[in-house]
Amino acid sequence: MDGRHYHFLTPEEFERRVAEGRFLEHVTYAGNRYGTLRSEVDRILAEGRSPVVEIELAGARAVRRMIPEAVSVFIAPPSARELSARLEARATDTEGEIAQRLATGAIELAARDEFDHVVVNETVAEAIDDLARIVSAVTGVADG
Repeated sequence: MDGRHYHFLTPEEFERRVAEGRFLEHVTYAGNRYGTLRSEVDRILAEGRSPVVEIELAGARAVRRMIPEAVSVFIAPPSARELSARLEARATDTEGEIAQRLATGAIELAARDEFDHVVVNETVAEAIDDLARIVSAVTGVADG
């Protein structure tokens, strides 16, 4: 939902905010622009909560440069073969798009050691449990 889960911006507004340095990180991924607004991270921190952002490799690197104490978690597929099977099963991408995603995935998988933690997404339920354990350990909050 716009304003709650995301902030949908026109391309012009996005570029204006980039120029003003309002993003913690931003990237073009699969033809779309994505970014994490500094103001949203600051708002969550001011509320005494720990922000969790889902970003790709370049964004994670940018965040680590700007906030060295940030805890990073890499969510990995069980294997490259499984990633391919999942992308094909989704049936939302063309063959060319799947090939591009797999190429990007190979680059990202090669960088997994840059992260503080790695969660292997065998099943969604297990991955959520693993992520909750990491958040709990980092924040000291039992329920993550």
